[in-house]
Amino acid sequence: MTGPDRDAPAADRVGAVLDVLAAALPDARIALDFADRWQLLVATMLSAQSTDARVNLVTPALFARFPDAAATAGADREELEGLIATVGLFRSKARNLLAAAALVVERHGGEVPGTMEELVALPGVARKTANVVLANGFDRNDGIAVDTHVGRLARRLGLSRGRDAVAVERDLMALVPRARWLEVSDLLIHHGRRTCHARTPDCGACVIAAWCPSDRTAGRDDAA
Repeated sequence: MTGPDRDAPAADRVGAVLDVLAAALPDARIALDFADRWQLLVATMLSAQSTDARVNLVTPALFARFPDAAATAGADREELEGLIATVGLFRSKARNLLAAAALVVERHGGEVPGTMEELVALPGVARKTANVVLANGFDRNDGIAVDTHVGRLARRLGLSRGRDAVAVERDLMALVPRARWLEVSDLLIHHGRRTCHARTPDCGACVIAAWCPSDRTAGRDDAA
């Protein structure tokens, strides 16, 4: 490809898209605060249906009171709920945290397991959470974490037609080199938060507009 071409096949555009985003977003990395794998797992579980910023407000007190799986497994549910009450779906998350902590202690000696199969067997942990933990906690790229930002941008960029996270993940895994699976998630999340918003994408300020078939400045309809 000799230059930007939004009409080129996805496989021909994805490398340039990632390179340009990486240069524009050097701070694109996980926004959750954590000190170890257990804290990473907990913070990621709490982030569902909530913002990372909100999670980061509650986790300092949470981790000070219940710093590891063993402590969490023995927590009083009402106290745990009180510590995370400002996070969406806090009651169901508290139940999942208690159950997940108990299994981590019982089956894995208190250490967060390091495989997809073991992680998704924990209550409240699906592929997205497992991918985040494996990539950021174990330096393993077993898949691509697909949240609402990643799904939206993948469709707008013509990298996937999938309407659910599993389908989008499958399409991205086929397009993106395995070494960049964590990077593609981080970059699309940050670009979605800063520029490619859900309702009003700022196409005029978008650094990858030239590669995007949904670029509104080119007189095209938004595809998501």
